[in-house]
Amino acid sequence: MSMIRSVLRGMGHALPERVVENAEFENWVDTTDAWIKSRSGIERRHFAAEGQTTSDLATDAARAALADAGMEAATLDAIIVATSTPDTTFPSVATMVQGKLGMTNGFAFDVQAVCAGFVFAMSNADALIKSGQAKRVLVIGAETFSRIMNWEDRTTCVLFGDGAGAVVLEAAEGEGTAQDAGILATDLNSDGTYRDLLYVDGGVSKTQTTGVLVMQGKEVFRHAVDKLAKTAEAALEKAGLSDADVDWVVPHQANLRIIKATATKMNVPMDRVVVTVQDHGNTSAASIPLALSVAKSQGKFAPGQLLVMEAIGGGLAWGAVVLRL
Repeated sequence: MSMIRSVLRGMGHALPERVVENAEFENWVDTTDAWIKSRSGIERRHFAAEGQTTSDLATDAARAALADAGMEAATLDAIIVATSTPDTTFPSVATMVQGKLGMTNGFAFDVQAVCAGFVFAMSNADALIKSGQAKRVLVIGAETFSRIMNWEDRTTCVLFGDGAGAVVLEAAEGEGTAQDAGILATDLNSDGTYRDLLYVDGGVSKTQTTGVLVMQGKEVFRHAVDKLAKTAEAALEKAGLSDADVDWVVPHQANLRIIKATATKMNVPMDRVVVTVQDHGNTSAASIPLALSVAKSQGKFAPGQLLVMEAIGGGLAWGAVVLRL
């Protein structure tokens, strides 16, 4: 039975010019390159320049994805941006990108699910396409997490970076089988009882300040491995597939130990896992689309391959997307 699928047509990414190696942190916080690498797998990350905003990075990634898809912004129906570090309280980063792209048609909005944001945005885009409300959707993950770091907390400030990634999804007719190109299944979850494990201690309503990131790293790690493997399995099951069908896992790039442990639980060897955390750190909602675009530029993907994307972030919020190229 034929059905509408959300097919991936283009990918792109953008990174700030400034690269910050681990050794740089030794100048202002009690840490070492070896300590950071051993705990996280991170070697370097990018920090946005003064005046460079989330919408700037998002727009650059959007242009790259549109070019990769061979499409013009005017042909889009919607833009969804996943971010926890918007330029301003409002309007949305998505409308700012819409304006910068010169797109006056369609609609644009933001999604906030922290590091799981891109997965949530993809699921929303898929629903819009399947319901007929949009035919072409630009989905972006973009962050400037360097703006919410506590530079005196050596356990968190070394982990995060800035960047953006984007994909273009387009409605296409499929056969309704697991061999179709496009998004085959999504799985979304959240549990607010864990909200104190990872949060920013500021905000408009509560403190009228931006605040800084606070994380209970060991607890987040414990939840991450279990929940990431389970959501990936749930999404695969919805698609009528199993671990053995997976060609590539494209995980949220938070920590190399989490990535490896999750791959082990999923019975997927590391040579089938896209890893970019060493070069970008944790870019929150940007990490999966950034990893996707980098992997494509490295020639890793082939048409027909099955990808599983999974992420967990503050909330706690977590989820997965199963997609065939």
